[in-house]
Amino acid sequence: MDATARLAAYLHTHKLTIGKVVDFDAEKDRLLPLDFTSANTELTAGIIDDTEAFSHWVDEKLRINNCRYGIGGYMENRTVYARSTHFNADGEPRRLHLGIDIWGAAGTPVYAPLPAIIHSFNNNNNFGDYGPTIILAHQLSGLPLFSLYGHLSKESLNGLSVGQAISINQQIGVFGHNTENGCWPPHLHFQLMLDMEGCVGDYPGVAQVSKKEYYLQNIPDPNLLLRLQV
Repeated sequence: MDATARLAAYLHTHKLTIGKVVDFDAEKDRLLPLDFTSANTELTAGIIDDTEAFSHWVDEKLRINNCRYGIGGYMENRTVYARSTHFNADGEPRRLHLGIDIWGAAGTPVYAPLPAIIHSFNNNNNFGDYGPTIILAHQLSGLPLFSLYGHLSKESLNGLSVGQAISINQQIGVFGHNTENGCWPPHLHFQLMLDMEGCVGDYPGVAQVSKKEYYLQNIPDPNLLLRLQV
């Protein structure tokens, strides 16, 4: 059994002991799937290139649909990354989204869904980047797992230390405003990694489409843990 299959089996067996990443009441809260591929013709380049307009577009979608959160993105080929040179690369730009985004209000609390220690943290302060980022390390019956939380507030990094113990359901931060989170509409980029591959305070959240099979070996579907029904 490979590591992804072992992870899926572990999370299924222990599903009643997995905590939350954001506050969510399945009885009351609704999730809105948001499409950031070329199929979404409503989201024009003029909106995408203007952070305030982009934020307003997301806010209005959530309001009109009476949804607390927008959701989606795992292995999605997104055109929105054309807004930033950060995702350009020699020969092939990065467009493949490796995590799941949870779109919502700035200040939304973020929690650790599993016991952990802090692996690393950093303010990846480039236009279009993660902004403030926390990475947790977990041990699941001998299976190492890492979880990444991007686009947090700057204050979320205050007082952290590498190796610090984090309890299940402990709040670790909040969604950052678009002025501090890498210039995106407020949201959480949540991603799982089996191996950090030497990265510290950062790990690619967007990759070249041609490398999808490579990243599928290291980036499990975050919904194995989130268990959100869209």
